[in-house]
Amino acid sequence: MKFNFLLFLLLISSVMFSQEDAWVYFKSKPNAQSYLDNPLNMLSARSLERRTNQSIALNSTDAPIEASYINQVKLSSGITIKAKSKWLNALHIQGTQGNVLALKSLSFVDKVVFADRTLNTTSKKVSTDQVNKTSDKLKTTIDYAYGSSGSQIQMLNGQILHQQNKTGSGKIIAVLDAGFPGVNTAQPFKKLVDNHQILGGYDFVNRNENFYTGDDHGTMVLSTMGGYKENALVGTAPDASYYLFITEYDPTETPVEESYWVEAAEKADSLGVDIITTSLGYFAFDNPNYSHLYSDMNGSTNFISRGAEIAFSKGIIVVASAGNEGNKAEPHIGAPADAVSVITVGGVTASKTKSSFSSIGPSYDGRIKPDVMALGSSAVISDALGTIRVADGTSFSCPIMAGMIACLWQAFPSKTNKEIRQMILASSDRYNSPNNSYGYGIPNFGATLGVETFETSSSLFSVFPNPVQTTVSFLFQSDTASISIYSVLGQKVIEKQITNQNPNLSIEMLKSGLYFYTFEADGLHKTGKIIKQ
Repeated sequence: MKFNFLLFLLLISSVMFSQEDAWVYFKSKPNAQSYLDNPLNMLSARSLERRTNQSIALNSTDAPIEASYINQVKLSSGITIKAKSKWLNALHIQGTQGNVLALKSLSFVDKVVFADRTLNTTSKKVSTDQVNKTSDKLKTTIDYAYGSSGSQIQMLNGQILHQQNKTGSGKIIAVLDAGFPGVNTAQPFKKLVDNHQILGGYDFVNRNENFYTGDDHGTMVLSTMGGYKENALVGTAPDASYYLFITEYDPTETPVEESYWVEAAEKADSLGVDIITTSLGYFAFDNPNYSHLYSDMNGSTNFISRGAEIAFSKGIIVVASAGNEGNKAEPHIGAPADAVSVITVGGVTASKTKSSFSSIGPSYDGRIKPDVMALGSSAVISDALGTIRVADGTSFSCPIMAGMIACLWQAFPSKTNKEIRQMILASSDRYNSPNNSYGYGIPNFGATLGVETFETSSSLFSVFPNPVQTTVSFLFQSDTASISIYSVLGQKVIEKQITNQNPNLSIEMLKSGLYFYTFEADGLHKTGKIIKQ
């Protein structure tokens, strides 16, 4: 009997004194107007310029949390502040259930929400037995030591943008991940470092500025965009600039990582970042009481997804990996991939079939997810030692896509993030018949420039730019080709041999108007039209 009573006391003590994760939300920001009147006190000039260019007005979400609120919560008994979000006007805290609930007595507190939904009085107790322990902080499978990165760019017809010198220059990408060791020392990142394209970063987990540490997942992610090693790896945005933020602690999976992510996204916004790419995702946590349910994947429930949506409202494009759970009992996308405006990227093989591990949609509220697809099986990456390898995961299809988006936005600098997102979807090969395995399909970034492109199993051919002012270029795989240009009356006006090394044809002498071409190379015959401006 005594033993049972002691056991009962131990159980009660465990409930009373165990540390719980929770968010405390505040009712207002009493000093918001003073910040709105002096916006440079909260946002950089580049951040304000991005908003001006997209006609986005400042609002109270841009203002910091009231400092006195933070101080009073900090001084509350048994409460530890882990992260904060001005966008959601909330703090991520840890404390016992009793100490957390005591915060409700503060006049400025709007509500308290526990990560364990069973502790929220408005929530029904739910079973999480059906949710396996998963981690959308996507792991890599290294297959062999060397490969060519051309296929992951050509699959998206991204070489067209590169050939037009649209390589991400002038765009800033924030990478939110688990660590970036080796970026400051490994050869494939030398170009980024030497050209000062790493603008800075921060470790939100350990609260210090040493971001060249942690898990090398972020290093590999960055390499698909910014890596450069001749004849081995060329990233999709080699001339973009980057901020590197650590928001994930790889050994564990806990709800506070979602709050770190939102805090980093807010920092990225304030610095004037154009694109956020994140190969992280959250569904199940180490403590099953904290795990999400599929019903949470509606774009408006999860803390991280709400933050991602606000980031988009500030003019930022947010790109997220779909996840690697396609073969699991719970195959659906996690958070923030479920957010409405996030460009969620799934993975395909070199033959453009869905990678079996790529997580599927729809979102719980029935929206098409993922949005688009890119190479996720045997993607070419660099590790922290600078070794060029291949790896599997939507962790890599996501940044491959993000880099191409930077190049596209460079080509169309006056477009808003909403317009760029729509251009990407509209160029995709399943745009007219999307589904929840492939989304809208594989984008054609060449098509966004009006480039005529043909691809077969044995050849790749394209003509760009079109319309053209002075020089038209031909992309082909043979050594040489014969080009003839005809007027609308059928008169041959140009005939020339070109090589793969110098595939350019000057039409500067032609008058403006419509012309037709014929192309012959090693049995490949193509015809089409060219518009001379």
